Amino acid sequence: MKYIVIVPDGMADYPIEELENRTPMEAARTPNFDFIAQGGTVGRVKTIPDKMNPGSDVANISILGYDPSKYYTGRGPLEAANLGVELEDGDVAFRCNLVTALGDTLTDYSSGHIKSSEAGILIKSIDKELGTNRIRFYPGVSYRHLMLVKRGEELHLQDISCKAPHDIAGQSISKNLPRGDNAQVLIDLMMQSRKILENHEINLVRIDLKENPGNMIWLWGQGEKPNMPSFQDKYGMSGSVISAVDLIKGMGKIIGLEVINVPGATGYYDTDYEGKANAALKSLEKNDFVFIHIEAPDEAGHNGQLREKILAIERCDQLVLGTILKAYKDRKDFRVLVMPDHATPIKLKTHSSDIIPFCMYGSGIPKKDFPRFSEKEAKDSELYFEKGHELLGFFLK
Repeated sequence: MKYIVIVPDGMADYPIEELENRTPMEAARTPNFDFIAQGGTVGRVKTIPDKMNPGSDVANISILGYDPSKYYTGRGPLEAANLGVELEDGDVAFRCNLVTALGDTLTDYSSGHIKSSEAGILIKSIDKELGTNRIRFYPGVSYRHLMLVKRGEELHLQDISCKAPHDIAGQSISKNLPRGDNAQVLIDLMMQSRKILENHEINLVRIDLKENPGNMIWLWGQGEKPNMPSFQDKYGMSGSVISAVDLIKGMGKIIGLEVINVPGATGYYDTDYEGKANAALKSLEKNDFVFIHIEAPDEAGHNGQLREKILAIERCDQLVLGTILKAYKDRKDFRVLVMPDHATPIKLKTHSSDIIPFCMYGSGIPKKDFPRFSEKEAKDSELYFEKGHELLGFFLK
């Protein structure tokens, strides 16, 4: 049996007046999503446990079948795993965004979705100026980077509260800085980064080109090394993960999934959807399980761009699921599960903790004759998982 999980990040949403009170999922043309809803079953799942932040890290840990309340320690160490940055006991890894700051306002959490080549140079400049024998900065993808703090006394994980930059775009910097005992260490690094980056040649060129500069780092998502059992030990099968972002790839590495890098995967609207699907099909020649993550719908939600979100959903349907079904539809030895990790409503421009829809189809999946896959249809289903990490086991068995 082959098992395929497709995660269009942040795809779920709220009814929008401009769409005649339909959601982007309902407004999008999704013949393949609807095909598996009609031939399989639709349900709802709570991927974010109570009192936990509705981040992609928490949600995707749930989807992969691990209880976030037990295994989640922070976003930073998950991304560190994919970057090859080894954490020792007591080390703390922080997500380090390159953001655009204007005065006291954080105007862009992604620095205009800066290219990795430019961002890498900026982060190396930060490491040269601010790095020490205990604090190091590592370049990642686009605006997403890493800061590692070696074990010591000046930082205490439990005492510092950090806000995600995508939750405070357009808001005051000074009112959203890290808080708690020893938070000043982080604040000093963030403020010093502005002095280094504001007049950097790359940012001056970006400003000339009317592009948002990466003129400040934003530190958040800190955590220590997690201890998670391997996917093989937990589910008795080999598998792979396909994503453009370090968070998901690092998660895969930690649990022993093969990480497949697709050259055209960008983590944005222009990602190679079909390339991801073809890589998944090739992986299934030797593996039993593949996890395909697509970031584009989430980015559109954060940017408040309705048209781009609908287009991203349609491309997930046609180029990802459509490619998979073309190869597997006539086979009797596969199952496919499609679900967002969380909602990223256009109205909010950030993640929410809403219960989300899922749809599964294939061998052994009962046909429930839902007309299509959407949030509304899922609400009419009796199939519901209060504990999100239990859904994968149900899907596999």
